[in-house]
Amino acid sequence: MEPARDSALTIVGGGIIGCAVAYVLAQAGYRDIQVLERSQICGETSSRAAGLVGQVRTSVERTKIAMASVAMFQSLEEKTGVTPDWVQSGSLRLALTPERVVEFDQMARVAAIAGLEVQRLSVDEVSEMIPLAKPEAVLAALWCPTDGYLQPNSLAMSYVAGARQLGVRFVTNCEVMGFGVRDGAVCSVITPDGEFATELVINAAGPWAGWVARMVGLELPIVPVRHEYFITGSTTGYGSGVPVLRVPDERIYVRPELDGLLCGGWEAQALSMNPKEVDEGSRMNPEADWEVMGEFASSLTTLFAGVSEAGVRSTVGGFPAFTPDGRFVIGRVPGLHGYVMAAGCNAHGVSGSAGIADLVLESLSEDPSPYVISLSPGRFMEGPIDPDEAQLQAQRVYENYYAVAAAAQGGATIGL
Repeated sequence: MEPARDSALTIVGGGIIGCAVAYVLAQAGYRDIQVLERSQICGETSSRAAGLVGQVRTSVERTKIAMASVAMFQSLEEKTGVTPDWVQSGSLRLALTPERVVEFDQMARVAAIAGLEVQRLSVDEVSEMIPLAKPEAVLAALWCPTDGYLQPNSLAMSYVAGARQLGVRFVTNCEVMGFGVRDGAVCSVITPDGEFATELVINAAGPWAGWVARMVGLELPIVPVRHEYFITGSTTGYGSGVPVLRVPDERIYVRPELDGLLCGGWEAQALSMNPKEVDEGSRMNPEADWEVMGEFASSLTTLFAGVSEAGVRSTVGGFPAFTPDGRFVIGRVPGLHGYVMAAGCNAHGVSGSAGIADLVLESLSEDPSPYVISLSPGRFMEGPIDPDEAQLQAQRVYENYYAVAAAAQGGATIGL
């Protein structure tokens, strides 16, 4: 299928954010929408996500974004006829240090303000849920019963089904090569099949979003950072009803997958790409780093009984896009009418996709909230960007993903 010769709205990127934005905008009444994807729908970074959906955050805004996403996941199958394979298993955060206990207290306060149900559980209650190898090491546990996990490809197909029912066109194997700009406004999109008129472009190209932005002369610090996980062989004591586990002091997370476990984490010394060097040829499917996987596996087998003999069934890796300040890049580009960003999701693209799409919708309104305004790409347009420094800062955001929040130490609440 070729792109439409004239389209009111063109979304570049058929990953989870592009699909979610298409569905939410179509629901809101936008018409004549097309999504252009250079490979297949959810065929790149989104498909490699672990699929965890957690709502407990250290800021009210980010908590509400996650809550909005969960609310949509619960109703998507009924609305679209396609299941996102949503499993509302609940989730546990385990604290192994006193500093983490203080952070959990702060997270619980934020959850209460946002209206999210969380509970502190005793070690005995945790042990009833999961077979801990060393229950005495756990100082505190934070339980969120409405958390869960899903399959990214299933979620994308559910968004696509709902969007298509509302008239959205999805064009695969269609590479965007550039944009036409006239009188300070985007007026067309250029593909190998020709140049086609469009009134509004939304850049949802994931880790390639910076490269797509450069097509209109815009330099944005969208930094791909490697993230990996592995799936074990068959395990005992862990079934589909077991909650998602996060152990930030060990930098790992765990959830059920098939008859085994999916285990990933946040590397202390990450691998990233310089945003200036990302282009159409950049590969975002890294080979497994067995040293890193070994560190995750060591933490897993030390904490949880009965998994040391399971072995590794498969490994998965990708390069989600991070930003130097750890915040999304959402909204209209100042000085260029008709060009909108929906990128820099900092590994929350799948879990927060519905809430992020709501933010994109709000950014198109006449009076977006101060929070949405704070996500504007304009914050990176006030002066020249040092791509090397941007890469370093974004990589640090990744490496400190599970660091004890500043709020727990008496500082400002962070947005991760």
